[in-house]
Amino acid sequence: MKQLLLTAALLSGAAFLTTASAQTAPATTPASAAATTPAPAKDPATLVGRVGKEDLTLAEFDRAFRLAAARVVNSQGIPFEDAYLAEFAEARPDFLKQFVRDRAVYQLARARQQADPAELDRQIADARSGFETDEEFAEALNATGYTDTADLRRELERQLIVGAYLGGVQERFTFGDALVAGYYNLHRADFAREQEACVKHILVPTQAEAQAITKDLAGGADFAKLAAEKSQDPGSAAQGGDLGCFGPGQMVETFDTASFKGPVNAVQTVQSQFGWHVLVVTKRTEAGTVPLADAAPVIRDQLGKDAAQKYLDAQVARLSTESFPDVVTVAAPAPADK
Repeated sequence: MKQLLLTAALLSGAAFLTTASAQTAPATTPASAAATTPAPAKDPATLVGRVGKEDLTLAEFDRAFRLAAARVVNSQGIPFEDAYLAEFAEARPDFLKQFVRDRAVYQLARARQQADPAELDRQIADARSGFETDEEFAEALNATGYTDTADLRRELERQLIVGAYLGGVQERFTFGDALVAGYYNLHRADFAREQEACVKHILVPTQAEAQAITKDLAGGADFAKLAAEKSQDPGSAAQGGDLGCFGPGQMVETFDTASFKGPVNAVQTVQSQFGWHVLVVTKRTEAGTVPLADAAPVIRDQLGKDAAQKYLDAQVARLSTESFPDVVTVAAPAPADK
């Protein structure tokens, strides 16, 4: 069952979670990974598939597989290590299908789009700016599945090109008000919503620090800047303290009470087992059905994605693709001793 869940997470791209407020858990080496007997190394240039006349190598596949596995691991708040790859060994042949399709889409995108080198430089510089040394930056890259800066640049380039291409495809499709309203009426149950609060906070160890921050805010200080400088919650500090929106019961009791019973757009100070929170409820919505006016952009986006997906499926089907799953198959990790 565990392997099935890991495989499903990997193939669904379960990651890219943001603004998690929990502390990062320490990385551990899976017992099953330690028990794995290393297989003979394969030539990185070995073909794993083709898209049209483009050959796909084992090295390219391994790089994509590593990033996908890292995203799943990171989504649990854990830094990636190579030892975790053994946990996903059985998923490699199935992931190859997704890899070939992704490369087919990339090939279609490259024929129409190019990434701006200056934009790539800017994104890499922005990523590097958060670290004092190159060693710290390299460690962070490895913890998210990248082997080096060149690896990051390749992935950013792919994302920029594919993102622009898919956005352009989706923009081709427009949907009138009558169609949107019809979809809304047929799927009204999908637009039911629970009570929700959107909150930003700054977490500090002492009440005195919380009072000082409250005073600074009253004097006109920027909340996001204070959060970035002072908050002890690494998950939200980089987002200006923004925790996003959540339902009742998802936070500790004192924080939950402030979020759902306290004033909106006013500074509150509450204590929890994590410390002192200076928080602001930026928005609160009651349970009910999302109005059509609010649902319409979501519906148009979904209809556009569905239409773009069908178009993309047709374009990919026109390409000649091959895959060789035997090449990427490796021995599954031995079961851990009980």
